[in-house]
Amino acid sequence: MSLFLISSRLRLGVRRSSSVSLLLVSKAFSTNSLRQTPPCFIAGATRSEQYGIGRLAVAYVNQDSMTQLDKMIPLGLVYNGCGAEKTLTIGASHGWIATLKGDGILRLQDDFNPVASDANPKRIPLPPLVSLPHCQTKIITNVSMSSSRPEDDEDCVVAVKFLGPQLSFCKPAAGQSKPEWTNIKIENPCFFSSRVMYSKKDNMFRIPGAGGHLIGSWDPCNPSDDPKLHKVEFQNLPKLPLAMHELMDSCFKSEHLVESRPTGETFLVKQYKKIAKNDDGVSILKTEILMVFKLDDEGNAVYIQDMGDLVMFLSMSEPFCVTASSFPGLYSHYVFIYDYGDMGFVSVADFPFDVVSISGPHRVPYHIPPQDIEN
Repeated sequence: MSLFLISSRLRLGVRRSSSVSLLLVSKAFSTNSLRQTPPCFIAGATRSEQYGIGRLAVAYVNQDSMTQLDKMIPLGLVYNGCGAEKTLTIGASHGWIATLKGDGILRLQDDFNPVASDANPKRIPLPPLVSLPHCQTKIITNVSMSSSRPEDDEDCVVAVKFLGPQLSFCKPAAGQSKPEWTNIKIENPCFFSSRVMYSKKDNMFRIPGAGGHLIGSWDPCNPSDDPKLHKVEFQNLPKLPLAMHELMDSCFKSEHLVESRPTGETFLVKQYKKIAKNDDGVSILKTEILMVFKLDDEGNAVYIQDMGDLVMFLSMSEPFCVTASSFPGLYSHYVFIYDYGDMGFVSVADFPFDVVSISGPHRVPYHIPPQDIEN
């Protein structure tokens, strides 16, 4: 893996894909992944003759060029504020994006799913957001979903984490009843700026506290203001030189919980970012250090440099893992990062840490997990 591979995916020359059938014969697919797209990141959209509409461009992470799809999407999803209706893309999960318009309605949309139809795009409006006392619903940290089928899975729960104490849950396909929000107020401030994720293994929504020493869990079927709390002990920490500790102390820190669906493992990722200047002299947050810990059954977070066959994806989407052997061209032990400030990768096997990235700003920093082609 090299910076050239990322740069080549960003060049203007792109590969044209006119139909999903072209993906089926691509060498990027192995026999056990023929019915799924490889993981990809949203590269942008090419403007069309029709006002406000563009052609979606994605980059499959195991290929060396962008793919310009025939799929048409609203340009406002890529260029926030573009078009007659001001639309903000504020999160993604399972290939669905969450958007907000001026009406304050959060909507789930499948526009960034490379195999979803643009002739009949899915739009799922949720009830109007309601702020609890001393809370706010204007700034959203992220969105998580318990299922990839919010349109017809009555058990699917959407969780929205706001900056501050509010955490809200909703079932979009609520059966005979009308969907409504269940809003809870988190008391512990260590969770106020953290991101929520869904654990399929535990059937719980989970949030890591600042520093990663505490994890809160909420039952999607019966969320309450009193979450299950889990203390985390860090083990096998590497011996770092003083200069590395000083760098870490000078960085902005964030924690991510990532569950590997293929293996059932859970990882805690510590990401360290520092203010830097991009090529245009604009200040961005650039990843300097990334450490991966595996959570064991005893509540320990064990530092690792070996993720087996896994590849991890961190972006403004809900994070996920895939097996490298399922998608030829991917290499195990790598973590791909994609944020407004930088995009790149790091090998957890490397020590000292070697983060290879391209500075932003990046307009649509979303990784899309593998999608079933038959859908």
